[in-house]
Amino acid sequence: MSDYRPDNDDAPFSYPVKVGHISANPVRIALEADKDELKALAKSWNVLSVAALKAELQVSRWKKDGIKIFGSVQATITQACIVTLEPITSRIDEQVEQIFVPEGSKLARIITNDEGEMVLDPDGPDIPEQFTGDTVDAGEVVAEFVALAIDPYPRKEGAEFAGFGEKETQEERKPSPFAVLKDWKKD
Repeated sequence: MSDYRPDNDDAPFSYPVKVGHISANPVRIALEADKDELKALAKSWNVLSVAALKAELQVSRWKKDGIKIFGSVQATITQACIVTLEPITSRIDEQVEQIFVPEGSKLARIITNDEGEMVLDPDGPDIPEQFTGDTVDAGEVVAEFVALAIDPYPRKEGAEFAGFGEKETQEERKPSPFAVLKDWKKD
């Protein structure tokens, strides 16, 4: 997730949140994509269709200048099976948790070791995202969490690649260049 701009007209699903309007008390936001947004998301995610996209979020202050977006998102999408190309409908239900800090904040600093290599803890918390200006796009956050949850290789139950991975018969196999030596014996 990168470069959140308040005037992001390219985002297929957008809900700008003014950071300055968020107090210590969490703000509840319910988002639902309309028909045009669903079509734009399907194109963006390269799926056949998106039937629904809903999110229940809480936006609250994090530390002094940051905000935290927490909640859940549900989507229903239709993809083409990678084997049969038949449509497959799947449901996505993901938890969303993302922290944002202003651009240049020390809280988003990347930790490096003595050699200058990044030190990342795979089990630790993610580094907060940085935002520019005074707005974070909660809709774009929701869309990115769903996009990451989409199965890149959807397969219809029971569908298999026919004819692949089977062993060749003796007649189909090329003769070995050493086959002429099989009857040769050393005395």
